[in-house]
Parts: sequence; structure tokens; C-alpha cells
Amino acid sequence: MASEDNTDKNLLSLPGNHTYDGNRCSTYPLMFLHGCMLPSVCIIVLLSFEESRRRICSVEERTFFFLFLRGRFGVVVPLDFTSTLRNRWSYAFAFGIAAEMMVELFSGNIVPFNVPKWMITVPYLVAALEVGVAHLPFFACLSTTHRGLGGVLGLLYTLTWSAVKVWYLKTCWSTLCEEEHYQSDNVCFMWLYRWPNFLCLSFLIGRFGLMVVKALQLRLQKHTMQVEEDMFVQPHQLQYVRRLLRRPTEQSVRKSWFRMKIYDWDPYFKFPNRMIGTAVISLIGLYLFLLTEHIECSNIITRIRQFAAQYLDEESMKHVTYATKTWYVTSVFAMLSSVTHIGHVLVCYRKHIKRLRAGNKNFLPEKCRTPNSAVSVAALAKYPGAQIAFVLWGYLLVHSVLFLFGLVFVYLVVLPIKNDFYSWLRELLLFGSNFLIVMVLMVIQVLLVRFFFLQDKLSTEDNQKPLALNNRKAFHNFNYFFFFYNVILGLGTCVLRLFINSFVGLLLVSRINRSIMPRGYEIMDIGHRTWIGMIMADHYHNNPIMVCFCNLLLKPSLDRQGQSQSNDYSRLNSTSGGPVEGRARTRWLLLYTLLRNPKLMLLRNRQKRKHGTQEELACACMMMSQMPSHA
Repeated sequence: MASEDNTDKNLLSLPGNHTYDGNRCSTYPLMFLHGCMLPSVCIIVLLSFEESRRRICSVEERTFFFLFLRGRFGVVVPLDFTSTLRNRWSYAFAFGIAAEMMVELFSGNIVPFNVPKWMITVPYLVAALEVGVAHLPFFACLSTTHRGLGGVLGLLYTLTWSAVKVWYLKTCWSTLCEEEHYQSDNVCFMWLYRWPNFLCLSFLIGRFGLMVVKALQLRLQKHTMQVEEDMFVQPHQLQYVRRLLRRPTEQSVRKSWFRMKIYDWDPYFKFPNRMIGTAVISLIGLYLFLLTEHIECSNIITRIRQFAAQYLDEESMKHVTYATKTWYVTSVFAMLSSVTHIGHVLVCYRKHIKRLRAGNKNFLPEKCRTPNSAVSVAALAKYPGAQIAFVLWGYLLVHSVLFLFGLVFVYLVVLPIKNDFYSWLRELLLFGSNFLIVMVLMVIQVLLVRFFFLQDKLSTEDNQKPLALNNRKAFHNFNYFFFFYNVILGLGTCVLRLFINSFVGLLLVSRINRSIMPRGYEIMDIGHRTWIGMIMADHYHNNPIMVCFCNLLLKPSLDRQGQSQSNDYSRLNSTSGGPVEGRARTRWLLLYTLLRNPKLMLLRNRQKRKHGTQEELACACMMMSQMPSHA
């Protein structure tokens, strides 16, 4: 009978007299991850088949079988974190799709196998690789230069993901709502967990559909050029360099309060996909973390209330109520602080990049002003994960600290005022009078030095007196008698300093753009070092002046070559096709030029060929004689 009861609990009754095993719902994330491996690999193989390689192996030249695959199966790049600005928001929403699976990875629900504790990192590494492979088609289909194929494959893959997730929610909704971390006070919050993922999937469905429509339009218009390439020099970079070469305008532009105090839009600057993707996934991760915290805390508070109702009196229940309200109020302030920090990181990124472009490195620690190449490039890969983790940990720490301060404020201010306002006011005045006396003595020391122990101004236009002593004997007596009091004052100042530094450090733990270590010890802040390495690598790769200069240097030589290179720094406005097509085009242009200008035949250098010089000379003379006299 017990086994039958357990079996009944694991079976869900569904509409249409269907039953579904509840255990499968709990293992769905792992099964779905394994199921995505084969279609993901197939899509990557198809995209790799369309990618051409520069180097052609000798086996492909000699073997008839490999002749049809000559130059095929190039490397598929999911996304470029260094310089690409195309599809920035599409990449961000693709990261948003991965946020749900990353939460499952953090919680340990998709660990593929069990190992001893000393090898616990191995299954997490394998699971992380599986998550990367499962989401690889979203990024590869967006970044491929073959927009038609990428759009079709991405649309099919995204629709499949959406259909499977809808089916999963439909069949497992009751089971998931019975789980404790999805419900609170008999209310199911499953839809609050899932809507960001479906929003990102809907956006990518529209994006891939638009790619397919554009590819069909080009095909119907008989455009053979189906490859979309990243430009070497972005338009905003050209505008930035042109603005530097122009004389600055003397008229000042009036800005609104929002542009002066909050954010000022700059048409000559664009955030890379790395920063936008990191900001989006940080917001989604923070939202999911907040939702989980709210549900778990609500369940814990409900249990505490039930326990308190049985064993505690009504007076003790009030303390539970105070703590509950303080927790929820401080969660709002912690959430606002974290969201503000995410936006402020973007603002600081633009400010730091602009300073580096202007050659100003004074805001960097002295030991970090000369970048380490390996550390800086590695920071490009480490920054997104570090920033997301610091945002989540920062919220947790800030919320905990604010909750403690909130309890102190409630019991020292709110409850005393509520119970006996006059006695609380009397205690406050007693404490405030001592604090006021300390502050007055500190101010008196400064005023005495300013009016009695400093020499007069050298000029009436000076803002302050010179740093030169006056009345030296009186100053020595003043210094002696205040020495003993300043020792006592220093004890309180030390505690205050420690308190302020700890509080500010906890509030700024999620902002890795600012070091929480004192000056001279910034190198010990791993998060801040990651930030510095990232902005230095970004500056060296995307400086508009350097990019435009390299464009001017490389463009003439690539125009003479007439060959198409791959999507890297050497790919400029060259023609498409492989080496054979480029060589044929060059020869055709040479023939056309010689036919239009026969005199150039006599100037060509033909030292490598032993025969044909007399024939070319005769041909050139005949063509010149046939040309009109006015030509």
C-alpha cells in the first residue's frame, strides 16, 4: 500500500485522462540539456561548412574526394567580444535565454554525474561546457556572415526551444507549483520565473525572422551578395576622428537636467556587445535572485509565525513583525542600489574609455598604467562573469547590512518614539550634546589656527592665507594642551573611520570599476584588476584614431591585391570570393586597362619572361596607330 501511495504521488492527472510522471519534471533541465547537444552540433557543422578557410591543406589539392570540400569547414565564431558592434541587443537577449540555465547550473540541478568531493569542480565544468554548446546556435546564427542560412537555422532552433518549454510548462505546471521554491502562501510564482526567458525567445524569433525576410528580398532582387560583413571602421569612429580634426565651436550647447546630472548621450560612442550583454544578464539574474529570495523568505517567515503563535506571546510576535517589515523595506533599497550600480558601471566605462583616448591614465593605479598583455586579454573573457557574480553578491551583502542597520534604527529610534517620545528626546539631547561639544572643539581648533596662528594674505586676491606660522610661542602652547584631548578624540575617530570604510566598502562591492582597497593596495583587488585589464584591452583594440590610421595604411595595399580576406582587421572594402576568383578579377582588370591604355604595354616589366616581348611591342604599336589622333 505504501508503494502504491508513493506511485500515486509521482503521477499527475492531466486533462484528457493522461498521466505524467512527476519525477521526469524534476529531471527535465538535465534531459533537455542533453537533448540539445545533437541539433546544436548539426547547426554548427552546417555553418562551418559555409565558412571558408584561408589555408588549404595539401590533401585537399591532391585527393579527388576533398576537392569538393576545398576551403570549407572554417571556424565558427559565436560572438566577437573585442570590436563587433552589430547585433548588440540580439546578443544581449541571447544571453538572457542562457540566464535560466545558468541559474540551474548554480543550483546544481544539471550536474551530469556524481564524483567525490575533491573532484566536485569536474562535473560543474562539464555542465558548463554543455550549457555553452546548447546555447551556441543562438550566437553562431547571429554572427554568421551568411545571413539567410543563419536566419533559417536560428529561427528553427528558437521555435523548437519555445515549443519544448511551452510543452514542459503545460505538462509540469502542477508539479512545479507544488515545489516550495516556486510557491508562497499557496500562490504559484512559476510565471514570474519564466516570462524573462519567453521574452528573450520572442525577441530572437522576430530577429531571425527579419534576417530570413531580408535574405529573401535580396534573393528576389537577384543580388548575389548574401554575405554581411563587419566594417573595419565604424561610422561613429569616423565621426569621432572628424570631430577631433574640426575646430571646436565656441557656442556652448544647453543641456537638460537629465543630461547634466544623470546621463548625457554621446553620438560618437557606442557600447560593445560585451557591456550590453553583461548589463542585461545582470538585470535578469538580479530579478531571478530577488524573486527566489522573496519566496524563500516568505516561507521561512510563515514557519516562524506558526512557531511563534504556539510558543510565544503577543509581545514577542511584534518583534517578528518588525523584523519582517524591515527585511522587505531594506530589500527594496538594496534592489535600487544594485540596479543603479549596473547603470553606473556603463557610465563609468564610457568615462574611462574617453580618458584613455585622451591619453589620461591618472585615474588608474600607478602599477596598472602599463598593461600586462596576457592579463588584459584574459580580463576580456573574465569580466562578464565577474561583473554578474559581483552584482549578485553585492545585492546579498548590501541587503544584509541594510537589514541590520534597519533593525538598529527601529529599536533605537522608531520604538522609543512610539512608546515614550519625551524620554527618547531627552536621551537624544544628552547624546547629541556630547557629540556637539566634540564637533565644536574640532571646529575651534581650525578657527584658532586660521585667525591667530597663520600669517596674513600676501595679496587680497588670494583665496586663503599662506601656509606660514604666526605667533609661534602661542601655537606651541596650544599644540601642547590640545595634545592630550586629541588622543581621546583619536580613539573615537578611529572607530568612526573603521565603520565608514566598512559601510562604504560593502555598498561598493558590486562596482568593480572602483577599488575598495586603499591607495597603494589596489593591485590586491581582483575585481578591480579585471576591470582595468578589460578597459585597457578594449582601448588598445578599438581606439578610433588607431583604427582609422590602420585603415588608411591597409586599404591601398588591399585594393591592389584585390583579394577577399576573412572577417578580421585585414578585411576592408575588398571583393568577395576565393583566391581563384580574385586572381581572375585582377587579370580581367589588367586586360581592360591595357586595352584602354596601349602605351602601358611598353612600360610593363617583362624580365621574367624570355619570349613575347617583340610580339607585345608590335601589338602595342598597331593599337596606338589605330587610335584617333585626339585620344
